[in-house]
Amino acid sequence: MLELVAGLLLAGASPVAEAIAADDAAALQAALAGGADANAPLEYGESPLARAVEVQDLALVAALLGAGAKPNLADVNGLTPLALACERGNPAIVSALLKAGADPRRAGAEGAWPLALCARFAPPETVAALLAKGAKADAPDPRGQTPLMWAASAGKADAVALLVKAGAKVNRVTPAGFTPLFFAIAGGNVDAVALLVDAGADLGHRGPENTSALQLALYQKNWAAAELLMARERWDLAEIDRNGNRPLHVAAAAGQGSLVAALLRAGADANGLTGPSRITWVTEANFGVAPPPKSPTPPLISAAEGGQAGAMRQLIEAGAQRGAVLDNGTNVLLAAASSRSPDALEYALTLAPDVTFADANGMTALHRVLGGAWHPGLERMLRLLAARRARTDLADKSGRTPETMAEGGLATVREVYAKVFPQKPPSALALKPL
Repeated sequence: MLELVAGLLLAGASPVAEAIAADDAAALQAALAGGADANAPLEYGESPLARAVEVQDLALVAALLGAGAKPNLADVNGLTPLALACERGNPAIVSALLKAGADPRRAGAEGAWPLALCARFAPPETVAALLAKGAKADAPDPRGQTPLMWAASAGKADAVALLVKAGAKVNRVTPAGFTPLFFAIAGGNVDAVALLVDAGADLGHRGPENTSALQLALYQKNWAAAELLMARERWDLAEIDRNGNRPLHVAAAAGQGSLVAALLRAGADANGLTGPSRITWVTEANFGVAPPPKSPTPPLISAAEGGQAGAMRQLIEAGAQRGAVLDNGTNVLLAAASSRSPDALEYALTLAPDVTFADANGMTALHRVLGGAWHPGLERMLRLLAARRARTDLADKSGRTPETMAEGGLATVREVYAKVFPQKPPSALALKPL
C-alpha cells in the first residue's frame, strides 16, 4: 500500500480514507452507506475517487461512482481522476470513469490532456476510448506537445497509429522545434518511426541546433531508425554534426555493420574527416577540464578507437586508407590499442604492423594498452604485441616506458603484464663472482 495512504491512517483519517487505504471495497461501501460523503476532500486535497484510482482497484472506483462521486472533481493541483487513471494505465478504470461522465476534453495538472497521458502510459484501447468520447487528437499542451508526440516519445506505436488515423498532425512543430517524428526517434521504437514516415512525416525538418532526423537517430543510438531513414531519404552524408562527426564515423565507431554498409552504398566517403565540435563545455572553477579539440579523423580510426574490427574491415574494403595518421600522431594501430578490443588490435596489426610506431607524445601501442585499467581483453592484447616483439623499454616524451607504467600501475594490470612480459633473469656476467 502507498506510504502516503498508510500515513493517513496514523493521523486518524476518515472511514472512507481508511477503507481505500486498506483496499477494502466492503468497508468502503459500508462507510458510504452510513452517510460518508463520496466527494469530501481528503487530507491532501484530493477526492476519494482520485485516491481510489491511485490504489488501482476497480471495485473501489465503482463503489465511489455508485455513491455519487464526481468523476471530474479535480484536486488542489488540478489533477482529475481521469488524468490520473490514464497515467496509471488501468484500462478498466479509465472505461469506468468515461462511462460515469468523466470529460476527456478537460486538461489536467499543468495542462496535460487525459488523451496525452493515456497515449504515453496506458494501453491503446484507452486511447481509442477517449477518442470515441470526443477527445481531440491534436490538442497541444502548454509546451506545444500533442498526444501524438506523447505517444511517439514513449514508443507506443499502436497509440501513434490510432492518433494518426484520428487526424493528428504528423508535422506539427513544438516551440522548441520538435515534431512527432523527432519524438518517435528519441522514443526508440522503430515501428513508431515507420508509421510516421508512412503517414508523411517531413524528413527534411530541422530541429534544435539544425539537427536532422538522421543525426538525431545517431545521437540517440537508434540504429534501426537510422537504417530506416537511410532507406527512405537521400541525406548529405558529408554533413558534420554538433559533435564534429559524419554519419559514417558514428556508425563505424559503434560497430553497426548494416548501417555502415548502407552509408557506404549511399556514397559516404570512407576517408572523410571529422570536423570541429560545436559543443561548448562548461566547467566549474577548479573542477573539470574540457576535452582537447580532436584532430580531423577518418572513419577507420574512429572504428579502431571504438574497438570495432568488423567495421574496420568494411571500411578497408571500401577504400579506407590504412596509413592515415592524425595530427597527434595516432594511426590505426594506436587507436585500436586504446580500444580494449583484442579483435580490433589484431586486425590493426595487419594494417599497421610496426609496433614501435609512436604518437606525438612518444607513446607506442604497448604504452596505450597499459594506459588504462584491467579489462578482460588485456592479456590477449599484450600477447598480440609480445608476439610482434613490442619493446618494453621505449620511453615516451615524459620518460615512461611500458615497463615503468606497469610497475607503477594497478596491481591487476601489473600481474597480467608480468605474466606476458616476465622479467629477464640477471645476465651470466652479473652472476659472475668478483
